[in-house]
Amino acid sequence: MDFSTLLGIILGFGSLIFAFVLEGGSVSSLIGLSAAIIVLGGTIGATMTSFSMKDILKLPKLIGKAFKEEGNKYLDIIKYFVYLSQKARSEGLLSLEQELQSDEIKNYDPILKDCIELVIDGADIELIKTTMENRIYIEDKALKKEASMFEAAGGYSPTMGIIGTVMGLVHVLGNLSEPDKLGPSIAVAFIATLYGVSMANLVWLPIGEKLKNKAQIKRTEKEIILEGSLSLQAGENPKIVEKKLLTFVVERESVSNSKEQSVKGEIADDKA
Repeated sequence: MDFSTLLGIILGFGSLIFAFVLEGGSVSSLIGLSAAIIVLGGTIGATMTSFSMKDILKLPKLIGKAFKEEGNKYLDIIKYFVYLSQKARSEGLLSLEQELQSDEIKNYDPILKDCIELVIDGADIELIKTTMENRIYIEDKALKKEASMFEAAGGYSPTMGIIGTVMGLVHVLGNLSEPDKLGPSIAVAFIATLYGVSMANLVWLPIGEKLKNKAQIKRTEKEIILEGSLSLQAGENPKIVEKKLLTFVVERESVSNSKEQSVKGEIADDKA
């Protein structure tokens, strides 16, 4: 489990509730079933209107994905391509055909196997580059679309909260015959706004951002795979492949020079 997601949500809501109680408020006064129905139901309804049912049915799985730890495989991919380039130079590109059935290749994105197949078949470098760049773009676009559903929910949620508050105030103003109940009734009406804003900023938008970050990691992994495959096809020296791919990761992830040296050291240890 990615505990940062769980702890972030708990810390966010916990801080709000703790501060409210610290000022003398009661937790029970923050509970409003009708407000929750308006905000959650309205937000889900608006999101369903914006996307297809096929996309909406993915939501439970995507929420689970946000809570799942998925570290990047940059270093593993780079080490694997150093190995592949060494094998290709010593035994020829056709020797890589054995790797297509190996268990290790299954640990990475399916694009790796497809790239290796194109390299073995002797496909033109420009063909490999164009084909795989288009695939990377399409797959990245699909992942970002998944994240956009939560961003859309984050946009609708505060508005639904305001709608709930307005509805509550309409009800309050329609019963002015009991002035003693005006204060509590108005407070209850504003709970909807609280729900809408807090859900947007502590749940929907953060989950959307988390999924976007995961999508960026996947895109970078695929770009490393593509760059490594092009190097294989060009028959580049393993050391050149290593340096090229390490620089690629350093640039994309803004890794410090010390981190880069650490990565190189790990690769050197594996070679030894």
